[in-house]
Amino acid sequence: MIREIITYPNKLLKTKSKDITLFDDDLHTLLDDMYETMMNKNGIGLAAIQIAVPLNVLIINLPNEEDKQDKSDLLEVINPKILQMDGSTIYTEGCLSVPEYYEDVQRAESIKVSFLNREGQEIIKEYEGLMAIAFQHECDHLKGELFVEKLSFLKRKKFEKEWKKKLKGKK
Repeated sequence: MIREIITYPNKLLKTKSKDITLFDDDLHTLLDDMYETMMNKNGIGLAAIQIAVPLNVLIINLPNEEDKQDKSDLLEVINPKILQMDGSTIYTEGCLSVPEYYEDVQRAESIKVSFLNREGQEIIKEYEGLMAIAFQHECDHLKGELFVEKLSFLKRKKFEKEWKKKLKGKK
């Protein structure tokens, strides 16, 4: 089922998500709904809080070499922890909760993470490049943070001004 994605400045996006303790049909439905919702909006990542569910769940599905998102590449992440961060890179990020806004953000270039899969099994992985960036971006959502909060003071002020103008235009 496709769910509504909440957008900035919805206060729910500032909520710290809670750990999952039950690996049941409700969790599997949530993961399936998140995938449908993300694909419907042409996203590469989605945190549960973006559909107003404050749980430590995120998904990432990067495009493959043919620039297609294959469900077999879907990463379902529950209760993630970033264990190690190395290097630094800048990437132009966007967000389904801040639609049509893109800006350069500095992140760690590579990360080591631990998380649980939909069955509750622990996985420890190392990621670099876009997967590392997407993982950090989605983990920020679980802490109640948006990528626009990582912008410099001037870029943040410019964003706020443009965003207010955009919201007024929709009314």
